[in-house]
Amino acid sequence: MPTRTETSHFADALDAAIADIGSPVCVGLDPVLESLPAQVRELSPHAPDALRRFSVGVLEAVAGAVPAVKFQSACFERYGSAGVAVLEETMLLARRLGLLVILDAKRGDIGISAAHYAAAAVSAKAHALTVSGYLGASGVEPFLAAGLGVFVLVRTSNPDSDAVQSARLRDGHTVAELMGETVASLGAGHVGECGLSSVGAVVGATKSADGSQLRERMPQQVFLVPGYGAQGGGAADIRPLLRPDGRGVLVTASRSVIYAPPIENDWRAGIHDAAERMAAEIRAAVA
Repeated sequence: MPTRTETSHFADALDAAIADIGSPVCVGLDPVLESLPAQVRELSPHAPDALRRFSVGVLEAVAGAVPAVKFQSACFERYGSAGVAVLEETMLLARRLGLLVILDAKRGDIGISAAHYAAAAVSAKAHALTVSGYLGASGVEPFLAAGLGVFVLVRTSNPDSDAVQSARLRDGHTVAELMGETVASLGAGHVGECGLSSVGAVVGATKSADGSQLRERMPQQVFLVPGYGAQGGGAADIRPLLRPDGRGVLVTASRSVIYAPPIENDWRAGIHDAAERMAAEIRAAVA
């Protein structure tokens, strides 16, 4: 029998993992060499080795405290094949630790190119990944055909996203609302037993003012919610993004967790404590 992290339907696996932990949270692995703990850099002066040591430590620290982790592909890709090897190695470790794995690569292409990207994500042991939907359905469907979950960019957390995503169309809707309707349509055929779709949406905590309108358009979507913590989003910003049943979000934080102050000179203990505190804050917010 397959384990939960190997089940064929991403939304069902995610919903079950969140229920087990009791909080819809995700830790982002965005390792930047200069920001890693001094002990890591001293033991591993070679950049890819330092990323490996740090990523393994983060995964071991957060396993059991959160249901999912999100790997920022760019942080590993910048070191070429050696960095990609570390990415693949640590994504596999995350699976073995019982974590659901999201690859934050923001892929955006169509047809056979999207199919190649999907095959690469499956090979790297991702359960889901972030994608751009601005090329239309043909840029998303190959990932679904490969058995992956997707989180389509809808309302991103960066401030300058307003210039495009808040622009009004002739019917008065925003570009983000149009993309939300597209995501809902794409996801209608991929709803699991839990009532949620494996086609989710990226909606930033810093854009929660748009949350209720987007939730109305995407009732079956899981919102991957960046912007919590270091970017300024708080627990109160999560509530407008929730479904009426209190589900439908996966709140992600990176810097505020992975660079948390060490406890008694133990950087892993600091990360574990920060992950548990984040889980408790979000648990209270969605209760």
